[in-house]
Amino acid sequence: MVESTEAITINSIIGEGSEFRGEFKVKNLLRIDGYFKGTILTEGKVLIGRTGKVETDIKAGIVVVGGEVLGNILATKRVVLLSTSKVKGDIITPSLILEEGCIFEGRCTVNKQPL
Repeated sequence: MVESTEAITINSIIGEGSEFRGEFKVKNLLRIDGYFKGTILTEGKVLIGRTGKVETDIKAGIVVVGGEVLGNILATKRVVLLSTSKVKGDIITPSLILEEGCIFEGRCTVNKQPL
């Protein structure tokens, strides 16, 4: 599923057992395996691991969720909800992939027009 044009450089990691609150602005990839509360802004990718829990609004190019998100997701390319994910909030994206077993509570707008 990884496209060759996507950045794979991890700029920042919030590791399991770590906690961070505030505003996060990154250029490429942010991975969250701990707890985060605040806002996330990136043109790159946000990956929330199985142990990750975020209370945030996310604005990113690509968002992949394996953990928990309480907040809205705005993605300019796509959103992927893995089977272990729990999302409570609204999603706006041109492409949405839902694995069987994911939990999603909210509204979703899939819009092919640029955001």
